[in-house]
Amino acid sequence: QVQLVESGGGLVQPGGSLRLSCVASGFTFSTYWMYWVRQAPGKGLEWVSHINALGSSTYYAESVKGRFTISRDNAKNTLYLQMHNLKPEDTAVYYCAEDSKGTGRGQGTQVTVSS
Repeated sequence: QVQLVESGGGLVQPGGSLRLSCVASGFTFSTYWMYWVRQAPGKGLEWVSHINALGSSTYYAESVKGRFTISRDNAKNTLYLQMHNLKPEDTAVYYCAEDSKGTGRGQGTQVTVSS
């Protein structure tokens, strides 16, 4: 079955950077579009970014455009999210998923942006 395991979160100061990873198994990763979604405390799931199967097209929410970069390594079945210039409002649990609604997401990785 689909298994997605996120990692790379942590506590970072405003303006800092983190790189999230998501290792996929149980399906043909290289044929799927993949998504990052996040859930801030007390809020619903929010789509952050997604990427096509080949990694040639990427899409971003306005709130992260220019600061976050999504990428993938199909040989390693791994999805990435490079985050720069982090803001307190980026604090959330980040999930990789099969779609923008968070289908199949893993346990998530906590990102906390605070001074």
